[in-house]
Amino acid sequence: MSVIIISRNQEKLDRAARKIELTTGREVKVIAADFTKDDRYGHIQENIEGLEIGILVNNVGILPSKIPCKLLETSDLEERIYDVINCNVKAMVKMCRIVLPGMQQRGRGVILNVSSGIAKIPCPIYTLYAASKVFVERFSKGLQAEYKSKGIIIQMVAPFGVSTPMTGHQKPDMVTFTPEEFVRSSLKYLKAGDQTYGSVTHTILGGIVQSIPTWVLQSEAFQHHFREYVKEKVGG
Repeated sequence: MSVIIISRNQEKLDRAARKIELTTGREVKVIAADFTKDDRYGHIQENIEGLEIGILVNNVGILPSKIPCKLLETSDLEERIYDVINCNVKAMVKMCRIVLPGMQQRGRGVILNVSSGIAKIPCPIYTLYAASKVFVERFSKGLQAEYKSKGIIIQMVAPFGVSTPMTGHQKPDMVTFTPEEFVRSSLKYLKAGDQTYGSVTHTILGGIVQSIPTWVLQSEAFQHHFREYVKEKVGG
Protein backbone atom coordinates (compact mmCIF):
# COMPACT_ATOMS: atom_id res chain seq x y z
CA MET A 1 0.00 0.00 0.00
CA SER A 2 1.40 3.37 -1.04
CA VAL A 3 0.78 6.56 0.92
CA ILE A 4 -0.24 10.08 -0.10
CA ILE A 5 0.22 12.88 2.41
CA ILE A 6 -1.19 16.37 1.95
CA SER A 7 -0.22 19.46 3.91
CA ARG A 8 0.74 23.06 3.24
CA ASN A 9 4.43 22.92 4.18
CA GLN A 10 6.55 21.32 1.46
CA GLU A 11 9.62 20.96 3.66
CA LYS A 12 7.71 19.13 6.40
CA LEU A 13 5.99 16.96 3.79
CA ASP A 14 9.32 15.91 2.29
CA ARG A 15 10.73 15.16 5.74
CA ALA A 16 7.70 13.07 6.69
CA ALA A 17 7.81 11.23 3.36
CA ARG A 18 11.46 10.27 3.82
CA LYS A 19 10.74 8.98 7.33
CA ILE A 20 7.81 6.86 6.14
CA GLU A 21 9.78 5.47 3.22
CA LEU A 22 12.76 4.59 5.43
CA THR A 23 10.71 2.94 8.18
CA THR A 24 8.13 1.13 6.04
CA GLY A 25 9.61 0.80 2.58
CA ARG A 26 6.37 2.20 1.15
CA GLU A 27 6.26 4.65 -1.71
CA VAL A 28 5.08 8.09 -0.59
CA LYS A 29 3.57 10.82 -2.75
CA VAL A 30 3.38 14.35 -1.33
CA ILE A 31 0.94 17.08 -2.33
CA ALA A 32 1.44 20.60 -1.00
CA ALA A 33 -1.91 22.30 -0.40
CA ASP A 34 -3.18 24.88 2.07
CA PHE A 35 -6.65 23.79 3.16
CA THR A 36 -7.51 27.27 4.41
CA LYS A 37 -7.66 28.33 0.74
CA ASP A 38 -10.58 27.62 -1.59
CA ASP A 39 -8.70 26.92 -4.80
CA ARG A 40 -6.62 23.84 -3.93
CA TYR A 41 -8.99 20.97 -4.63
CA GLY A 42 -8.55 20.92 -8.40
CA HIS A 43 -4.80 20.63 -7.80
CA ILE A 44 -5.32 17.74 -5.37
CA GLN A 45 -7.71 15.92 -7.71
CA GLU A 46 -5.29 16.24 -10.62
CA ASN A 47 -2.48 14.74 -8.52
CA ILE A 48 -4.49 11.67 -7.45
CA GLU A 49 -6.22 11.10 -10.78
CA GLY A 50 -6.15 7.41 -11.67
CA LEU A 51 -4.98 6.31 -8.22
CA GLU A 52 -7.03 3.84 -6.19
CA ILE A 53 -7.61 5.57 -2.86
CA GLY A 54 -8.57 2.83 -0.41
CA ILE A 55 -8.24 4.77 2.85
CA LEU A 56 -8.78 8.48 3.48
CA VAL A 57 -7.82 10.04 6.81
CA ASN A 58 -9.20 13.56 7.21
CA ASN A 59 -6.95 14.79 9.99
CA VAL A 60 -6.40 18.41 8.95
CA GLY A 61 -7.60 20.94 11.48
CA ILE A 62 -6.72 24.18 13.23
CA LEU A 63 -7.59 25.96 16.46
CA PRO A 64 -8.56 29.65 16.45
CA SER A 65 -6.08 30.03 19.32
CA LYS A 66 -3.85 27.56 21.17
CA ILE A 67 -4.97 29.07 24.49
CA PRO A 68 -8.78 28.99 24.82
CA CYS A 69 -10.45 32.39 24.75
CA LYS A 70 -13.82 34.00 24.15
CA LEU A 71 -14.75 34.53 20.52
CA LEU A 72 -14.18 38.30 20.40
CA GLU A 73 -10.83 37.92 22.16
CA THR A 74 -9.45 35.82 19.29
CA SER A 75 -6.57 37.49 17.44
CA ASP A 76 -7.31 38.21 13.75
CA LEU A 77 -10.85 36.94 14.34
CA GLU A 78 -12.25 37.52 10.85
CA GLU A 79 -9.41 35.58 9.24
CA ARG A 80 -9.54 32.84 11.85
CA ILE A 81 -13.28 32.30 11.30
CA TYR A 82 -12.72 31.55 7.62
CA ASP A 83 -9.61 29.47 8.30
CA VAL A 84 -11.37 27.24 10.84
CA ILE A 85 -14.41 26.69 8.63
CA ASN A 86 -12.33 26.05 5.51
CA CYS A 87 -9.87 23.75 7.25
CA ASN A 88 -12.02 21.88 9.77
CA VAL A 89 -15.28 21.65 7.82
CA LYS A 90 -14.94 22.32 4.11
CA ALA A 91 -11.72 20.34 3.63
CA MET A 92 -13.28 17.18 5.06
CA VAL A 93 -16.39 17.46 2.87
CA LYS A 94 -14.40 18.19 -0.28
CA MET A 95 -11.93 15.34 0.27
CA CYS A 96 -14.82 12.92 0.85
CA ARG A 97 -16.38 14.22 -2.36
CA ILE A 98 -13.17 13.51 -4.26
CA VAL A 99 -12.57 9.93 -3.08
CA LEU A 100 -16.10 8.57 -2.51
CA PRO A 101 -16.99 7.92 -6.19
CA GLY A 102 -14.02 5.56 -6.59
CA MET A 103 -14.76 3.77 -3.33
CA GLN A 104 -18.39 3.34 -4.32
CA GLN A 105 -17.41 1.96 -7.70
CA ARG A 106 -15.03 -0.58 -6.13
CA GLY A 107 -17.46 -1.47 -3.33
CA ARG A 108 -14.95 -0.89 -0.55
CA GLY A 109 -13.04 1.84 1.26
CA VAL A 110 -12.38 3.48 4.61
CA ILE A 111 -12.79 7.13 5.57
CA LEU A 112 -11.65 8.28 9.02
CA ASN A 113 -12.77 11.79 9.93
CA VAL A 114 -11.00 13.18 12.99
CA SER A 115 -13.29 15.20 15.24
CA SER A 116 -12.66 16.00 18.92
CA GLY A 117 -13.96 14.87 22.28
CA ILE A 118 -15.06 18.42 23.02
CA ALA A 119 -17.64 18.14 20.24
CA LYS A 120 -19.63 16.06 22.73
CA ILE A 121 -20.11 18.88 25.25
CA PRO A 122 -20.83 22.61 25.31
CA CYS A 123 -17.36 24.12 25.17
CA PRO A 124 -17.21 27.88 25.72
CA ILE A 125 -13.84 29.53 25.01
CA TYR A 126 -13.30 26.88 22.32
CA THR A 127 -16.69 27.68 20.78
CA LEU A 128 -15.72 27.99 17.11
CA TYR A 129 -13.46 24.94 17.15
CA ALA A 130 -15.95 22.77 19.06
CA ALA A 131 -18.78 23.77 16.70
CA SER A 132 -16.68 22.82 13.67
CA LYS A 133 -16.05 19.39 15.20
CA VAL A 134 -19.77 18.86 15.85
CA PHE A 135 -20.18 19.22 12.08
CA VAL A 136 -17.57 16.49 11.57
CA GLU A 137 -19.56 14.17 13.83
CA ARG A 138 -22.95 14.77 12.18
CA PHE A 139 -21.56 14.64 8.65
CA SER A 140 -19.66 11.41 9.32
CA LYS A 141 -22.63 9.62 10.89
CA GLY A 142 -24.96 10.65 8.09
CA LEU A 143 -22.48 9.68 5.39
CA GLN A 144 -21.92 6.27 6.98
CA ALA A 145 -25.66 5.62 6.91
CA GLU A 146 -25.73 6.54 3.22
CA TYR A 147 -22.76 4.40 2.13
CA LYS A 148 -22.51 1.52 4.61
CA SER A 149 -24.42 -0.74 2.21
CA LYS A 150 -21.79 0.03 -0.45
CA GLY A 151 -19.05 -1.63 1.63
CA ILE A 152 -17.53 1.66 2.80
CA ILE A 153 -16.56 2.32 6.43
CA ILE A 154 -16.92 5.97 7.45
CA GLN A 155 -15.93 6.58 11.05
CA MET A 156 -15.65 9.68 13.20
CA VAL A 157 -12.75 9.55 15.66
CA ALA A 158 -13.06 11.96 18.62
CA PRO A 159 -9.88 12.15 20.72
CA PHE A 160 -9.37 14.42 23.68
CA GLY A 161 -5.70 15.24 24.31
CA VAL A 162 -3.10 14.47 21.62
CA SER A 163 0.26 16.24 21.70
CA THR A 164 0.59 17.92 18.28
CA PRO A 165 1.77 21.29 16.95
CA MET A 166 -1.88 22.39 16.75
CA THR A 167 -2.33 21.87 20.50
CA GLY A 168 0.99 23.51 21.35
CA HIS A 169 2.72 20.17 21.97
CA GLN A 170 0.82 19.58 25.20
CA LYS A 171 2.77 17.42 27.63
CA PRO A 172 1.87 13.73 27.24
CA ASP A 173 0.38 12.10 30.34
CA MET A 174 -2.39 9.64 31.25
CA VAL A 175 -4.92 11.62 29.21
CA THR A 176 -2.76 13.27 26.54
CA PHE A 177 -1.31 10.81 24.01
CA THR A 178 1.60 11.19 21.62
CA PRO A 179 0.42 10.98 17.99
CA GLU A 180 2.03 7.55 17.60
CA GLU A 181 0.28 6.21 20.71
CA PHE A 182 -3.09 7.48 19.62
CA VAL A 183 -2.82 6.13 16.07
CA ARG A 184 -1.92 2.66 17.35
CA SER A 185 -4.83 2.76 19.78
CA SER A 186 -7.45 4.21 17.44
CA LEU A 187 -6.83 1.71 14.64
CA LYS A 188 -8.00 -1.07 16.96
CA TYR A 189 -11.45 0.55 16.85
CA LEU A 190 -11.76 0.60 13.06
CA LYS A 191 -14.73 -1.78 13.07
CA ALA A 192 -16.25 -0.47 16.31
CA GLY A 193 -19.01 1.57 14.67
CA ASP A 194 -19.51 4.99 13.12
CA GLN A 195 -17.92 6.87 16.02
CA THR A 196 -15.20 6.20 18.57
CA TYR A 197 -12.98 8.05 21.02
CA GLY A 198 -10.05 5.96 19.78
CA SER A 199 -8.84 4.73 23.18
CA VAL A 200 -10.11 3.31 26.46
CA THR A 201 -8.82 6.37 28.33
CA HIS A 202 -10.64 8.84 26.12
CA THR A 203 -13.81 6.72 26.16
CA ILE A 204 -13.83 6.89 29.96
CA LEU A 205 -13.09 10.62 29.87
CA GLY A 206 -15.92 11.12 27.39
CA GLY A 207 -18.34 9.44 29.76
CA ILE A 208 -17.15 11.60 32.64
CA VAL A 209 -17.39 14.95 30.86
CA GLN A 210 -20.82 14.14 29.42
CA SER A 211 -22.08 13.47 32.95
CA ILE A 212 -21.13 16.99 34.08
CA PRO A 213 -24.18 19.30 34.18
CA THR A 214 -24.32 21.80 31.33
CA TRP A 215 -24.56 24.73 33.74
CA VAL A 216 -21.17 23.73 35.17
CA LEU A 217 -19.53 23.48 31.73
CA GLN A 218 -20.91 26.88 30.76
CA SER A 219 -19.98 28.64 34.00
CA GLU A 220 -17.34 31.36 34.20
CA ALA A 221 -15.50 29.33 36.84
CA PHE A 222 -15.19 26.31 34.54
CA GLN A 223 -14.00 28.51 31.67
CA HIS A 224 -11.32 30.01 33.91
CA HIS A 225 -10.05 26.66 35.19
CA PHE A 226 -10.11 25.09 31.72
CA ARG A 227 -8.09 27.97 30.30
CA GLU A 228 -5.52 27.68 33.10
CA TYR A 229 -5.30 23.91 32.59
CA VAL A 230 -4.54 24.32 28.88
CA LYS A 231 -2.00 27.09 29.57
CA GLU A 232 -0.17 24.79 31.97
CA LYS A 233 -0.25 21.91 29.48
CA VAL A 234 1.32 23.97 26.69
CA GLY A 235 3.80 25.64 29.00
CA GLY A 236 2.09 29.02 28.66
